[in-house]
Amino acid sequence: MGGHPEGHPEGHPEGHPEGLSGPALPQAPPITCDEPGSFARSVFQDRHPVLIRRILDAVPYGPERRRDFAALLEESRSGTVAGLPRDAPDRAAWEEWGEGRFGRTWAELPFLWSESYFYRRLLDPAGYLAAGAWHGVDLFAPFKDAELDGPGFAADLAALDELPGLAPADREHALLAAAVWGNQADLGFTMVAEAAAPEASGTLVADESERLWSLLDGGTVVVVTDNSAREILADLALVDDLLASGRAREVDLLVKPRPYYVSDATTQDVLSCLRRMTAAPGEAARTGGRLLAALREGRLTLTAHPFACAPLGYRDMPDDLRERCAAARLTVMKGDLNYRRLVDDRLWPATVPFADVTAYFPGPVATLRTLKSDTVAGLAPETVARLDAGGTAWRTSGTHALVQVTVPG
Repeated sequence: MGGHPEGHPEGHPEGHPEGLSGPALPQAPPITCDEPGSFARSVFQDRHPVLIRRILDAVPYGPERRRDFAALLEESRSGTVAGLPRDAPDRAAWEEWGEGRFGRTWAELPFLWSESYFYRRLLDPAGYLAAGAWHGVDLFAPFKDAELDGPGFAADLAALDELPGLAPADREHALLAAAVWGNQADLGFTMVAEAAAPEASGTLVADESERLWSLLDGGTVVVVTDNSAREILADLALVDDLLASGRAREVDLLVKPRPYYVSDATTQDVLSCLRRMTAAPGEAARTGGRLLAALREGRLTLTAHPFACAPLGYRDMPDDLRERCAAARLTVMKGDLNYRRLVDDRLWPATVPFADVTAYFPGPVATLRTLKSDTVAGLAPETVARLDAGGTAWRTSGTHALVQVTVPG
C-alpha cells in the first residue's frame, strides 16, 4: 500500500483534515502513488496506459488529440501536475481544490486527488468541454454501450422476472445483494484485469444489512450512484422496490454531471438503462415503466451535483449537499470511489471503527461496496487476520464486499 508513514509535514489537506484526529482515531496518512509496488502506483503506471490505448482504439480522434492524450499520460506517470486551460469552465473550482498541488509530482499527492484530476484532464484532449465537434461526446461511451449490448446485461434483465415470485424479505435480500455485487461491473477495473470480473460469489467482510433495512421507514432516501449499465440496473431495481414497498417515500439519485472514472453513471447513462429496460419483455419493462412514472411524478429525482466529480472527501461537501443528506432518512453510498471519499482514503488499520471515521456525516449513511482499493475500516480483528493470512490481495481484487452503516449521534 502507498503512502508516507509519517504523513505530509504541511498538514491539511495532506495530513489529518481538521476535526479528523482525536483519541479514538489512530494516525493514518493519505494513500499516495509514490510507493513502488503499491496498488495506487499501479493505477497510474499500468491501468492508465491501457485505458488510453483502449480509448484511442475505440474513438477516432485525430492526430493532435491523440498526441494530447499521450502527453497527458506521460505527464501523469513521470511529470508534474499542470493546471487546466485558461478557458476551462471549471478552472476556478480546480484551482481551489488543487491549491498547493500544481507543479508537484503526481505521485506525491493523495491518490484520491490525483486520480480524480487525471479523469478530469482526460476531458481536454477529448474535447468534451470545449466548443466544437467533440463537445459533449462521452469518450467512454463505446465501453458503456458494449456493456449495455452484452450478454451480462441481457441476463440481468431476464433475472428480474424472478422477483415477483419471491416473498418480500427474500426479494429485498436479492435486490440488496445485486446492488452490492453489481459494483463488480466497473469497466475501469475489469478492462485491465487478466480475466473477467469474478461472479457474485465473493465474501461479505462486513454485513450490516439488517441495520440498513431498519432505517428505511418511508422517508427520503439519497442514493449516490457509482457505475452505469449493469450496476445502475441493479440500483434502479432496488430503488423501484423501495418506492413500491413504501420503504422510501422519495428517492434522490445522485449521478455524475460528466464522464468520470470510465463507467460512472451520468444522467444519460440512467436514461439509456431505462430505455433498455422498457424495451425488454417481462418484469424489466414493468420495472422500467414504474421508474419512468416515478420520475414524472417527482418521487424519483436525478441530481447531477458538481461535487460528485470533486477530488475531495465527503467531509468537504458543500452546504446544499450536506443539508440534503442531513434531511434524508438514509444516504446510500454505492461503490469503491464513494467509500474512499467517505473514509478520507487513508491507510487506516482495517479494524478502526467505521462509525468513528464517518462520524462527521450529517445523517445516517450506508455504504454498499466491492473492495477494489486499499482503504477499509470497520472490520472485525478475526476477519482481518483471516484475510491477511490468505495471502491474496483481498483489498483490491474485487472478490470481497461489505455493507456498513453509520447513524450519527
